[in-house]
Amino acid sequence: MHGSEKTYIKFLNAASFYKTQILILGGDITGKVIVPLVKRPDGYAGKFRGIDRVAKNDSELQALEREIRESGYYPYRAEPVEMAELQADESKVQPIFRRLMLDMLRRWIRMAEERLRNTGVKIYMTGGNDDILDIKDIIRASDYVIDPEDRVVDIDGKHEMISLAWSNPTPWNTPRECSEEELWKKLEAMTSQVKNMKSCVFNTHLPPANTTISECVRLDKDLKPVFIGSEPDMISGGSTSVLKSIEQNQPLLGLHGHIHEARGNVKIGRTLCINPGSESSEGILRGVMVNLEAESVKSYLLTSG
Repeated sequence: MHGSEKTYIKFLNAASFYKTQILILGGDITGKVIVPLVKRPDGYAGKFRGIDRVAKNDSELQALEREIRESGYYPYRAEPVEMAELQADESKVQPIFRRLMLDMLRRWIRMAEERLRNTGVKIYMTGGNDDILDIKDIIRASDYVIDPEDRVVDIDGKHEMISLAWSNPTPWNTPRECSEEELWKKLEAMTSQVKNMKSCVFNTHLPPANTTISECVRLDKDLKPVFIGSEPDMISGGSTSVLKSIEQNQPLLGLHGHIHEARGNVKIGRTLCINPGSESSEGILRGVMVNLEAESVKSYLLTSG
């Protein structure tokens, strides 16, 4: 989701649209960018997606803030003096950023509770490598939305699910990163408690390494794409630990994300692994609808809305 409220609302609506019983949001819930809107005599002004914007009244301001939230950014109203202080001292920005992220997540949890609580739909939500650890407390404070991270959960009386939010090291030094050795330990702690691997779902934010659903463009030290001739240099952004665990345990299904451009599916032994990809910044919900039987995948469909 990366903070895109439009995409999140589509996710909640997907339950009735596709007539599903379970919704799973597997990571990278929060956004990455604040858009300051500075008060001035004629309204509030800010730069959004490279364009100078001015909201001249309360109605225009609310519409602009909604547009910013829908794109995955956080609008923030600031007085000129405060804006100058934030520009002079970046350390003051982080507490504001944290508060905006957590406030947004609280609102999203309330939306899920209000829209889905009485429908019979279960919703599982866990963080990804881009999400700060604090979000776990907010999700687990809900008496409806379920955070399955780092444990085995029974999702429907027939299928267990394990969930891993962390990633191996990335060029961006995100909040939830660790070594492959640590990832393996986290996976082992959960897989050792699974009662029936033949019906288990692996909900790991990271896709398995060296597969088509983990391919991404290699970046240089300045985080720019590397090309060989006219072609991008493709590498695997997945995890060798996730791959090894799937190879050894052979669960029923793998649900993955992390690599936005690696939409697709792959079979690893008997395990069907799927990465629906992401276009959240454009307000497009990429997903996969899966029909499960006791120990088999009856059908699946990659969706876009």
